[in-house]
Amino acid sequence: MADTTIRPIEDADVPGAAAALIEVHSTDGYPVEGVDAPEAWITPPGVVKAWVAHRGGVVGHIAIMKAEGEKAVTLWQQQSGEDESRIGVLARLFVVRSARKHAVGESLMRAAMDHAKENGLRLVLDVMDKDEAAIRLYERLGWQFIGEATHQFGDGQQIPAKCYVWPAS
Repeated sequence: MADTTIRPIEDADVPGAAAALIEVHSTDGYPVEGVDAPEAWITPPGVVKAWVAHRGGVVGHIAIMKAEGEKAVTLWQQQSGEDESRIGVLARLFVVRSARKHAVGESLMRAAMDHAKENGLRLVLDVMDKDEAAIRLYERLGWQFIGEATHQFGDGQQIPAKCYVWPAS
């Protein structure tokens, strides 16, 4: 397999990212929503910046979203007093199984963290408790646990989640 390239997403990448998302959902159950309209899930309103990982095709994705009152945003504001306009929400990180163990997730994370640092954004995220590999990645990269949340989705469904903040800005 080719080396991995991380770069900002382009319109031409969206179908490949959507296919990768469907693959990740089938293997990992992530995301719990959005697979009925994967291209819309990848390109929702509120995206500040997004990247894809290419490794013989699109194998991963990550986005920074505008803060819109998410639980992680609220928790961080309560703890720090930081203005919502300076907070970005790290979201929509996924990597297909065949590209794992090649630091693709970490490379996508570093692209987002570099962007945040260059633009004075504090990043927060929530991650479902079941996504243990993602939690290990965040903690290894220095993200700090700030509280718990309940991820709401579908028709009244919910799942426990953890909230993290990236301490660098």
